[in-house]
Amino acid sequence: MDGEQQIRFLARLGAAMCAANYPVTLVRQMLDRTAAHYGVRNDGIALPNHVQVVGPSTAGGTVVGGARVDADLRFDQIFPLARLVSDAMAGRVSAPVGESRLEAITTSARRYPAWVTVIGYGIQSAGLALVLEPTFLNVLAALLLGAMVGGFLVAGRRVPALAQLVPAVSAFAVASICIIAALWLELDHVGLRALIPPLAVFLPGAAITLAVIELTSRDVIAGTSRLIAGFVQIIQLAFGILIATQLLGMREDQLSSEAVNHIGPWAPWLGVAVYAVGVLLFLAPPVSFLPWLVLITYTAFTAQYLGDLVLGSYASGFCGGLALTLVALAVSRLRSAPPAITMILPGFWLLVPGSMGLIGVTELFGADGDSALPATLISMISVAFGLQAGLVCWQVIRRGR
Repeated sequence: MDGEQQIRFLARLGAAMCAANYPVTLVRQMLDRTAAHYGVRNDGIALPNHVQVVGPSTAGGTVVGGARVDADLRFDQIFPLARLVSDAMAGRVSAPVGESRLEAITTSARRYPAWVTVIGYGIQSAGLALVLEPTFLNVLAALLLGAMVGGFLVAGRRVPALAQLVPAVSAFAVASICIIAALWLELDHVGLRALIPPLAVFLPGAAITLAVIELTSRDVIAGTSRLIAGFVQIIQLAFGILIATQLLGMREDQLSSEAVNHIGPWAPWLGVAVYAVGVLLFLAPPVSFLPWLVLITYTAFTAQYLGDLVLGSYASGFCGGLALTLVALAVSRLRSAPPAITMILPGFWLLVPGSMGLIGVTELFGADGDSALPATLISMISVAFGLQAGLVCWQVIRRGR
């Protein structure tokens, strides 16, 4: 019975890690190390949506445990999950205790009510607008449209059947409102960068990054499936925007990706702080996480900014991802610091790795279509390679000690 419970716990913990967007490479490492501490055989299969663990053979047959990944874990649930994973890999938790802790994590209630989530995403969008397109009109639009999209997200969580439609519906609604406002204000174009902040939650940067890590680790099935899912997500957003432009008579050449800053050079730096406050409300991590969140987001943004100045726009994402990963891994070794993955994710989202993908796919239908696809591919994998390079550098540093 102990062996069966251990195998079941391993499968459930692996599935929870997949639901928290751990690479399947790390999931397999957890399965191997934890099984070794338990003294049981482990032939595990880890995929983005399923984990299966084959245990030892007994008189009654071979013990097999499997767990599906039906939905992603919330960001606030990743904190206790990361601690449980660390304890399991170090052999500090038994299977019964581990299952109890895992059950408490997956059934935990949200820290804030839905209206705080809606407001938080509006603030997060306003922060991203300050970073990407600092004008007073864009910041106000991002705040209001972000709150609208936050409402769509809450509705999608309560009615799972609608969740798959939320990205396209949100893109259509955001683009339609922006186009109508531009026509009413007699503007000659709609800036694509103004559309990104309210839609940033749907950008598949994490999926693309995990795909790159898994493909280079020879996890071809997992990496390919994530890569395809990421492109489908981008196409959903582009579809919503393009339908809005056609219905409302906005020509594709009136969609501009040029950067505009009408507030001042300090606006993006303020935007990082506003973004951090929005994340605190939208994703609901512990309040004690705020100082670490500010540290890691400014680290990522500063590295990206300097990379753009020195090496150019394509390499800026690589620099941001590299610095983000190294600092997060180093800081996580402090006794009071949160787990590394909880620091990497918000900083990574600030880099908006899918934003050029959204712009590029939309421009494929416009005047810049010939050059959009290469720009899209390079910009999307830039941050991914930076994050992976950070992981490799950290492993080299650790081995050199």
